[in-house]
Amino acid sequence: MAINIQTQCPKKILIVGGGTAGWMTAMLLADAWAQSGCEIVLLESSDIGIIGVGEGSTPKMRRFFDKLGIPESQWMPACNGTYKCGIRFPNWATRKGYKSYYHPFFSISDNQTVRAFADNVALRRENFDVHAHPDTFFVSNYLAKQKLAPIAKPEAAYQAEYAYHFDAGLIGKFLKEQAVARGIKHLVDTVSEVQQHENGDISGVQTQQLGFIAADFFVDCTGFASVITSKTLGVPFLSYKDVLFNDSAVALPSPLDGDSLASQTISSALKFGWAWKIPLINRFGNGYVYSSDHADKEIAERELRQHIGLTDESVEARHLKMRVGRAASSWNKNSLAVGLSQGFIEPLEATALMIVQDTVENFITQFSGGDFTSKYRDEFNTKINLIFDSIKDYIFMHYKLNTRNDTSYWIENRENENLSDSVVQILDVWDHGGDLLEELKRQGPRLAYSPTSWFCILAGMGRFPRKPKKLKPKIPVNDPDEIRRFCESIARQFPDHRDSVSAMRDG
Repeated sequence: MAINIQTQCPKKILIVGGGTAGWMTAMLLADAWAQSGCEIVLLESSDIGIIGVGEGSTPKMRRFFDKLGIPESQWMPACNGTYKCGIRFPNWATRKGYKSYYHPFFSISDNQTVRAFADNVALRRENFDVHAHPDTFFVSNYLAKQKLAPIAKPEAAYQAEYAYHFDAGLIGKFLKEQAVARGIKHLVDTVSEVQQHENGDISGVQTQQLGFIAADFFVDCTGFASVITSKTLGVPFLSYKDVLFNDSAVALPSPLDGDSLASQTISSALKFGWAWKIPLINRFGNGYVYSSDHADKEIAERELRQHIGLTDESVEARHLKMRVGRAASSWNKNSLAVGLSQGFIEPLEATALMIVQDTVENFITQFSGGDFTSKYRDEFNTKINLIFDSIKDYIFMHYKLNTRNDTSYWIENRENENLSDSVVQILDVWDHGGDLLEELKRQGPRLAYSPTSWFCILAGMGRFPRKPKKLKPKIPVNDPDEIRRFCESIARQFPDHRDSVSAMRDG
């Protein structure tokens, strides 16, 4: 492998495959290494389509665009983008008062209400009759409920954290245009063979039209086909099927309903999985992620159409199969798997592009260190595997905590005992009155989600003792009405979501 020793980067990188993952990778690598003489080439096939239904992100996406110096006013209008304050989860639980909860994005400005939430949760876990539903305690929820944009007015003292919704096809196109404009070489052809050196490293790819293309380092963005990682290098795939049952999806667009514009994702539990509803500037994106062991594609499509009220058969649905799990390692020989070739966790928390970004940024850091032994690859792979496994645990917790009894799907999810040690410890501490914050701190390096997120899901799904007793008079408690008034006063400092997005497009 040829390396520029001064800057510790490969001299030539070939990214095989495009889509959002491929072009995000190209942009990040170019930002880090292009000025050091690294040649970055992206090869994609015109014959192979992209999955392109994921339309949500985490706040990490903000850092991606900030790093590249691309303002929201440039990319959001081009991708029908909207703001995302968080995710609402209706109908996962049946217990009175807990039939829906909201997973907020929270910032340092939320410290006061986070402490109030944690104090009330502690009392409720002791079986005192105290209000501890997370919806009350986070400004993000009030912004989403009122369909406000999370961009505070200039005079506001509060800063909201947020993410985005966007058209997945358009964002890939936008990033491609940006990448090419920044000097990334774009080739269009289909790979017919991946060739290796005697030591097993990749030497190059043979294409149908352009012939043999060599490089020093390769990035596998070939999707579920995993042409380099799985088919050529034989890296094992570790399935998550034992804890995440869903392996299929059906997607449908639908028109917006009214003049206002929502600023949250809604992820509603249905009979055999869950349905997303994502507001774009021009339409809703809808989809149903489900288990094919419990429902066939016709049943799933019919249930989704009924759920969104779209019985017009002329609007065609897209059916997709998902391989849920991860490669045993992402960095193998002189290649890096990114995106679906690396692994996939169902989009319940919209983490796919976050994992892409984490993978590439960690790779750049690790490679730049220049310790060219198997140790530096092992450290990287361990870190990325922990990210995957931790996200898997948090996603699984939604299913483990459900209280539905309407189908065997939900009962089997709740009764599933294929728990990781991390999940076992979190549930044990929560259920038996232990210090959950200390447990989460202990697990800290293994967790992709913050302690506040774990408290939100456990409290939001109503994992509390039954029949709470009356609070003792001298025990201090945070008044939910006072918290609501405080959050509502903050929300008044934020503008209407549609107005904000429209101004961006018109400006």
